[in-house]
Amino acid sequence: MKKMLFVYNPRSGKGLIRSHISAILETFSAGGYEVTVYPTRKGKDASNIVEERAAEFEVIVCSGGDGTLDEVVTGLMHSGERRRIGYIPAGSTNDFGNSLGIPKQMEQAAELIVQGEPFSCDIGKFNEDYFVYVAAFGFLTDVSYQTNQELKNVLGHTAYLIEGMKRVGSWKSYSLRIESDEFQDEGEFMYGMITNSTSVGGFKGLPGKNIELNDGLFEVMLVRTPQNLVDWQEVLTAVVMKDESSKNVVRFKTRRLVITSDEPVAWTRDGENGGEHTLVEMTNLHQMLDIMTGPVPEGTAQEAAV
Repeated sequence: MKKMLFVYNPRSGKGLIRSHISAILETFSAGGYEVTVYPTRKGKDASNIVEERAAEFEVIVCSGGDGTLDEVVTGLMHSGERRRIGYIPAGSTNDFGNSLGIPKQMEQAAELIVQGEPFSCDIGKFNEDYFVYVAAFGFLTDVSYQTNQELKNVLGHTAYLIEGMKRVGSWKSYSLRIESDEFQDEGEFMYGMITNSTSVGGFKGLPGKNIELNDGLFEVMLVRTPQNLVDWQEVLTAVVMKDESSKNVVRFKTRRLVITSDEPVAWTRDGENGGEHTLVEMTNLHQMLDIMTGPVPEGTAQEAAV
């Protein structure tokens, strides 16, 4: 029998997986897998177990939020092994699962792991760590993840504007130097987002248009610090409308990006704490992750919703 490591976070999504675990394991067993089950107990558990034992298994499956997936991929990269990954989304946002079209229904996601095909997508290296779909800093990171999901579902990008306007005047500015082949600048920025996803923080289309998950390029959005209320309103509108002509919102694609600062800047990686850094070097690892999906969209391009 083929060997599978199944790592799951029993606390994700208010413990939703507990009522599905039996059906999931039956699906894996029927698919010809001998399954080793590992429920996580604390942070970094998933990363550590995968790094230590990846060589023993043909497939590594995880269930939890995007942070759990981040840990599993990080552990796999540190192990030096290349293994197929299966993902059963169980968090509150599940940006990357949505980008790949992985079913929200857990039993269907498990069936996809058994019957689907591996899709080789890009991931990011972040100094000596990794991220699956987003690394970000600054004010709007908080807005993305703290806006009520029901409001997002009903109002879409308008919810982003509403939540952002509540925070006017409370942003922090960072003096940064940005270096890539496509863009170089030095100045005051309040937000930065480096992505490989069609949604961030539950907002579909926020990273931009015509996104390909396996093209070897990140989508980058940098927001200059607004000087007044008019600039602030223009920033929020440009972010939501994906306006590439805005003087305050810079968008470009790149394979590699270096950001330096005089003072430590707090980052998030895949929605989780990414630490504080004065130097961040990000490199796109082209088609480095083999993740089980259904039929890959034609041309592998996934155009974000407007």
